[in-house]
Amino acid sequence: MSLQKLARELDETARQTASMLEGITEALGVLADGRLNKDPSVSHAVHLIVTALQGQDRIEQRCHNMALAVRQFALLPATAPDSVYEEIWASLTLDELRVPSLSGIAAHQSHGDAELF
Repeated sequence: MSLQKLARELDETARQTASMLEGITEALGVLADGRLNKDPSVSHAVHLIVTALQGQDRIEQRCHNMALAVRQFALLPATAPDSVYEEIWASLTLDELRVPSLSGIAAHQSHGDAELF
């Protein structure tokens, strides 16, 4: 698989996760109705849905960041030093991609947001 195809697949994955949210967002609108949200279980469900939406947003951002990095990698000559690849990773906006020590461990940190990676 070429790096450009990989980048397109990452962008498509991000697009597909975003399109899954249409029904979820509609359901959230129903649950947020003033008459329903007085029930604690409905409020809890709304909170769970919002957390899931935040997680999807994080996945979408992550896919777009990785696609950007892959496109930049594809432009590099085969003789590019590792430092150039590291600069590309360092330029990304999500900490778990940009900071090597966080790669793969964000799911184990609790700081209020949904973290899936």
